[in-house]
Amino acid sequence: MSVTTAVRSRKSVRSFLGSDVPREILEEVLTLAARSPSGGNLQPWRLRLLSGEAMAVFKSVMQARIQQAPEGDTPLEYEIYPQDLGEPYRTNRFDIGERMYASIGVGRDDKRGRRRQFARNYEFFGAPTAVLCFVDRRMGPPQWADLGMYLQTVMLLLRERGLHSCPQEAWALYHRTVRDFVSAPPEWLLFCGLAIGYEDPDAPINAVQSPRVRFEDFGAWVRPPG
Repeated sequence: MSVTTAVRSRKSVRSFLGSDVPREILEEVLTLAARSPSGGNLQPWRLRLLSGEAMAVFKSVMQARIQQAPEGDTPLEYEIYPQDLGEPYRTNRFDIGERMYASIGVGRDDKRGRRRQFARNYEFFGAPTAVLCFVDRRMGPPQWADLGMYLQTVMLLLRERGLHSCPQEAWALYHRTVRDFVSAPPEWLLFCGLAIGYEDPDAPINAVQSPRVRFEDFGAWVRPPG
């Protein structure tokens, strides 16, 4: 698979088949992705992997925790979206949400259905394998950018191997629960989870196409002055 094909076919899959992902494939991908750019070669990503029995136990823990604390572990350690999110970002976020819910027949006023679908985040959308991604809380925006480049490389390498993924910042809502379960040290900050597996091709939600803005809307050639 070419890099171009991997980029074009990458998407956030929200319904997976139960087929296992071989551990050696995942470890190969996570190791190779470490060739991603990293300022000063800090390599700030820290990972914990879940599959098999550990995954099953973790899901049970999360089900109980969601019942106890439906709003998550407060206070949050970082804001997933700015509180004053303006345009065009607000419209972009609203649009993709409406497309996803419409694909599974959940209307705008169906709050219960929306909560039910959102709760599937905490089942990794049925994926058999997942990565929980942390960053040292002493790091700043440049290192968070490094982490993003690492995760993008992981997702493209997964596509090369016929796998799909879904990056999930929703896990930041339960940062303390996750950290306790995986025994992460206190200096680690949970950034996201990454669900990994084989796409369910028959799931309507996986057919949703997230639109992208035109180049002209975010880029422009600089002209010489005068």
